[in-house]
Amino acid sequence: MKPQVSPRLQPPAALKGWLLDRGSLTKRLQRHSGGAFAVTVLRQQWQRPRLDEAQALGIPPAQYALVREVILHGRGEPWVYARSVLPLPVLAGPLRFLRQLDNRPLGALLFGNPAIRRGPVVLQRWPQALLPPTVGQQAAGPLWGRYSVFRYGASGILVSEVFLPCLAYNASHEPSPD
Repeated sequence: MKPQVSPRLQPPAALKGWLLDRGSLTKRLQRHSGGAFAVTVLRQQWQRPRLDEAQALGIPPAQYALVREVILHGRGEPWVYARSVLPLPVLAGPLRFLRQLDNRPLGALLFGNPAIRRGPVVLQRWPQALLPPTVGQQAAGPLWGRYSVFRYGASGILVSEVFLPCLAYNASHEPSPD
């Protein structure tokens, strides 16, 4: 499936390759950073997802989920803010180990499991108000991001990725073709 791109939603050319890539962002960042890649966990806790997140997952808005927020660093710079929503049904079975990710990248585990299928990639603009304060301070305005639902049976995991200024608008970080 191709990413959904609204005609009104046109990202900068330097960022398009990152946003529209359907492969593993973790692998691409690891390769692009020359191995200088790290994950910093900002927060991981049980909470109700935002309404848009619950709708994307097809779960009731009052249902609790494990919400994980991280920064993906490359070459010591914060490149991507990621927010993942993992509803309890996903974490009750064979994927229960996802409760204890620590600083391991979720993307590597999702793409490494053939039973998990990625849904459409949806592009979006992220207002600063939805970012943690330490992340939002880096941005002059809304940032570009995307989200996908990864399906495991009938359950889903929502993964949102916001491309931060250190990566997003620096032409020297343009990804090389795979």
